[in-house]
Amino acid sequence: MYWCNGRVPVLTGHRMELRAIATEDAEALYTCWSHPLVSVWLGAPPLSSVVETRELISRLSHMALQEESLRWSIVLPGGEVIGSCGYNTWQLQGAYRGELGCELLPAFWGRGYMREALKLLLDYGFGIMGLNRIEVLCHPDNSRAERLFTSLGFRQEGILRQYRHTASGFQDVILYGLLRTDRYGD
Repeated sequence: MYWCNGRVPVLTGHRMELRAIATEDAEALYTCWSHPLVSVWLGAPPLSSVVETRELISRLSHMALQEESLRWSIVLPGGEVIGSCGYNTWQLQGAYRGELGCELLPAFWGRGYMREALKLLLDYGFGIMGLNRIEVLCHPDNSRAERLFTSLGFRQEGILRQYRHTASGFQDVILYGLLRTDRYGD
């Protein structure tokens, strides 16, 4: 369906490739996901170790096999893993929508890497998965993410009040949406 030979496909861009996350990425993804400038926006408790990261990667890989989630590592040509992105959830029949999530090491912010990765995911979601709508949920204070998503054509659609519960309490998120027609026209 979405996989090539039962696997999450490799998506190739100009400066990177997106490939299925794997346990050998655990150290690099732990560095990314636990970085204080990244983890503050995740809405989840920070990971405590590379071992815990391997366990999360294993769960995410299992979810991909069950068609519940798709997660890619963002890999530079030399093999360096600089972040991850993917579809946290999706629904086809009755909705044809998916929700994106993404994280990037701060050393690579502002250089267009996440923009390139998300364009690959948008093309995959609309073109291969057959989605009609792609959403992102963003912390109201995450202005970098807001600029990225709106530059890709996402529109702010509203605030979901107290949508997440975190260690600091309930948290609002902003819902952004992008329709197939917004990206490709009628």
